[in-house]
Amino acid sequence: HPSSLQLAKMPAQPAVKVNDQDAILKEALTIVKREAFAMKKCLDDNKLMDALKNASNMLSELRTSMMFPKTYYELYMAISDEMRHLESHLLDEFERGRKVNDLYELVQYAGNIVPRLYLLVTVGAVYVKAKEVPTKDILRDLVEMCRGVQHPLRGLFLRNFLLSSLKSELPTSPDDSKGNLADSISFILTNFGEMNKLWVRMQHQGHSSERKKREQERLQLRLLVGTNLVRLSSLEGVTLGIYEEQILPYVLEQIVKCRDAIAQEYLLECIIQVFPDEFHLQTLSMFLECCANVSPKVNLKTIIIAMIDRLSTYATTEGQNVPDDINLFEIFHSEIKKICQAKPELPAEDVIAMLSALCNLALTCYFDKLEYVDQLLKFASAHLLEAGMDSIDGSMAVNNELTQLLQLPVDKYADINTVLRLSEYGSVFKLFAFSTRHQMALNILKTLTTRGDTLKSGEEVEPFLEMISPLIKDSKDMEEDTWMDDDDFASDQTLVCRFLTQINPDDRDVHYQILTLIRKALVEGKPRRMKHTLPTMTFQALKVAIGYYHDREDDEAWEKKCSKVFSFARQIILKVSEAEFHTLALKLFLQAALAINQTKFEKTEALAYEFCSQAFGVFEEDISDSKEQVALITQIVGVIQRMKVFGEENYTPLSTKCAVVSSKLVRKPDQARCVCLCSNLFWSGSTTESEGELRDQKQVLSCLQKAVKIANSCIDTAVQVTLFVEILNFYLVYHRRKCESVAVKHLNKIAALIQENVTEIEDDDAKAQIQLHFDNTLKFARGHKAEFDGFELAQSEA
Repeated sequence: HPSSLQLAKMPAQPAVKVNDQDAILKEALTIVKREAFAMKKCLDDNKLMDALKNASNMLSELRTSMMFPKTYYELYMAISDEMRHLESHLLDEFERGRKVNDLYELVQYAGNIVPRLYLLVTVGAVYVKAKEVPTKDILRDLVEMCRGVQHPLRGLFLRNFLLSSLKSELPTSPDDSKGNLADSISFILTNFGEMNKLWVRMQHQGHSSERKKREQERLQLRLLVGTNLVRLSSLEGVTLGIYEEQILPYVLEQIVKCRDAIAQEYLLECIIQVFPDEFHLQTLSMFLECCANVSPKVNLKTIIIAMIDRLSTYATTEGQNVPDDINLFEIFHSEIKKICQAKPELPAEDVIAMLSALCNLALTCYFDKLEYVDQLLKFASAHLLEAGMDSIDGSMAVNNELTQLLQLPVDKYADINTVLRLSEYGSVFKLFAFSTRHQMALNILKTLTTRGDTLKSGEEVEPFLEMISPLIKDSKDMEEDTWMDDDDFASDQTLVCRFLTQINPDDRDVHYQILTLIRKALVEGKPRRMKHTLPTMTFQALKVAIGYYHDREDDEAWEKKCSKVFSFARQIILKVSEAEFHTLALKLFLQAALAINQTKFEKTEALAYEFCSQAFGVFEEDISDSKEQVALITQIVGVIQRMKVFGEENYTPLSTKCAVVSSKLVRKPDQARCVCLCSNLFWSGSTTESEGELRDQKQVLSCLQKAVKIANSCIDTAVQVTLFVEILNFYLVYHRRKCESVAVKHLNKIAALIQENVTEIEDDDAKAQIQLHFDNTLKFARGHKAEFDGFELAQSEA
């Protein structure tokens, strides 16, 4: 009798603490186990009414208001497992032919609505599986009767039980009168709508101070609502037409109407994840229009980026094709604009993040459409300026997003040349504060140097220099202490130089044009930068000039071009000198002279002489450190000795100048050594008139005798003897080279000087070192005795 299922009403539940949850759950599970055991025993004894009473008692535990969602879920799962046993038993009874025709009506008389509806769902599922009544009637009946439970937590779990009990029995036939696909869709959509309302209602229960707690509880329950959409997506027979006309409009309507940020955000994400990409392609505008109408608290950035990324992946998957009549970029671009207009409160960083995702789609799916990227950059620039953001630094949230947007084209395009064709790139780049522009320029250059990119035309230079301007010149908004770290500064400039060395267009005229434009920008930088960049520019210019010479057969104007580029290199070196990097400038003049030495044209000698004379000018006017003077005169002598382009008219004054400059050095030992070096200029050097080396014996002997005279004037005996030994080595070298002016008598004379003075050295260590050097020299002479016939070697044996 129905009255046997009636239960007394439960008393109102007192407030409950978190710490009480375990005890409450334990007590409830004890009752569940007891009643479940009794139910199973009654079923085994064929006492169905008693079994239903035990089931009702067990289900009454779900009426509690004392449990938090997590605890309630554990109780729900335990009871659900037991209810499956009841369902299985009833189904077996039906299959055996034991029908209880009024069972569906009978359980409706249970005393309380929660157990009554759980029992109705269970019996209803059995009726559907047993094909006793039309499925559509049971579906409609159950989904409507579940409205009787309006408590959010209890209602959500009840409807979840309803969906899970019937999920495998939902009809998918297109036209069955007892139940078809349309009935299943209507059932799930209705259940979804009601569950969403219950879920949203949870937010408005209790005191406002517990709002955060309720939000956490709701997030724990979101999967219950999302399960409806998952089930819809898995229904067989759901076509694009059904989705577009029935499912999506209803779901989006529920999302907009609920006006709850948590629900709207989660359900929009659900739509993206559970439905096929082919459906999204055809309904993209509808979905994005909904996004413009949701709560301001919804994180639209995450939702739109998720949709962009999903469709971008689909479009690039092998075997998948986006229909020609669907332009993903234009749809997203148009709708994002509308969203920004409808929601001016959107954070700038979210807008830029969406544009970055769309830029990635454009670069992935529409690689050749540069105008798409330009449209996004233009939109980003306008939006940020409208928001008053014209100096974005690292402390602003939008900084990272904008950096990513600008880095995308650099990373995606095969070379920098394509990026430089983006007309709006520079306008966005200028929105950064100096520190961010600097870091962005570094990132770009690192990518380019790693990839080996190069500039290919003069038109690309200006936008490129604007892109890396923080690295090559100061800015008005530059912080005063930006360049305090010399190591970091040098590292940055080295990166610039690495890229400059990569510039190598096929057309040499273009190469020279590019260098001309770059030099103009580099000389605007402070001397500190010129120290690093201008030497690289010099070597690049010399490379171009030599290239013109090597290709002279293909270019009638090569001589004029060679001369022009060498003059260009000279101007760069003069800038280095003006910046007071005198040693560097001198070395660059010498390098330019060596470069000219590889060519031969009308102005070769004049240009080479100019570079060498410029080197002497810097040496005499700007180099004052004695050690530096010695090192540099050594390099000057070495370069002039290697020159092959000078006639006697120009070579003689240069070589003589070396000897004169050497004899005027501050320290006597330096004078002696450098004069000895100069002797090479008169022996190994060459002119355009000479056939091979000069072999000027008179000048060689003159240099060596001058060196002996200078050494002889040294007061310190140890220094004096050391120089004599070194000069003796020069004498031996020239004697071996068949220099007739260097006779054996000269060898004997200087050897005698050494032996005469070495005994007077007071410092024993110095004396030992000098004696060892002298002995090794004589040992060498003994090894070549035939060449040094008459050299009185025996004098050294003491």
